Amino acid sequence: MTKRLLVGKVPVGGGAPVTIQSMCNTKTDDVAATVAQIHALEDAGCEIVRVAIPDEAAARAVDRIKEQISIPLIADIHFNYQYALECARRGIDAIRINPGNIGGEERVKAVADMCRQRSIPIRIGVNGGSLEKPLREKYGGVTAEALVESAMGHVRLLNRFDFDDICISVKCSDVPLTMAAYRLLAERTEYPLHLGVTEAGTPSMGLVKSAMGIGGLLCMGIGDTIRVTLTADPVEEVYAAKKILRAAGVRKDGVNLIACPTCGRTRIDLIPMAEEVERRLAGCGKNITVAVMGCAVNGPGEAAAADIGIAGGNGEGLLFRKGEILRKLPQDELIDALMAEIEKL
Repeated sequence: MTKRLLVGKVPVGGGAPVTIQSMCNTKTDDVAATVAQIHALEDAGCEIVRVAIPDEAAARAVDRIKEQISIPLIADIHFNYQYALECARRGIDAIRINPGNIGGEERVKAVADMCRQRSIPIRIGVNGGSLEKPLREKYGGVTAEALVESAMGHVRLLNRFDFDDICISVKCSDVPLTMAAYRLLAERTEYPLHLGVTEAGTPSMGLVKSAMGIGGLLCMGIGDTIRVTLTADPVEEVYAAKKILRAAGVRKDGVNLIACPTCGRTRIDLIPMAEEVERRLAGCGKNITVAVMGCAVNGPGEAAAADIGIAGGNGEGLLFRKGEILRKLPQDELIDALMAEIEKL
């Protein structure tokens, strides 16, 4: 079991539930826009949020953002250690840095000292694209061993300054490489691990890469907090993360929607129906399985484990619960009837 940290009041690691993170794409010093986006992310299910700190204006906005939100806020720091110190003074809940790019050891020590005094965890974020040149040369490129050696070198540096509230990530855009690095890291350390596949891409491909990489690691028992990176509205990252956690069996809260793939037996317009049910269930937090099936063959019988479901026919369909038929309805009444039954559960 990994070490437990507190990011604000949210536990990470040590057997705590795997948390969902995302990152704002607003200008951090635009406090109104940033707060609005954080509220949208929180409504979607985000539990920890990160903001970029590219300049002093962004760092000075931290306390104004913090006073208007309820989930923990992480500062993403690159190059300038003074921004990390300013964020810490203004009440940031955690800091993400790569200790190798903020200057000499005295600057790392200054950040470690400030964070230790204020109980602020640090995430060491190692990326394949920013791996140190000596390690690239040593291993002949970006490898799992090189990523882990980089991360553990940064850990030792923070440990040297008596800092131990550490989370680690070793992200790449290459899924097998990312998984290999995290597996190796999990063997060598007990610090909590932040999972992700960086630069995963648009939702269509990014969700596939993230499901394979993040979901695969979670199924191995590796990972304490996750961020799905998508070239999209950050809210989509949160929805994707929730789906991955459910598919990996890590979380049981929320709806598990099952739907058949359709075939030549289908006599109902199932695809838009399934999409509409998924849309209407997006905010439902009930721990239930809902089935949207295409015909009597794979309807109530095959989906008998579903708490509630519908199965299509020729212009009509069945509403069923735990495999038992409740009633037959016209096609255009099926979804409303399904949603009404879900409200009763």
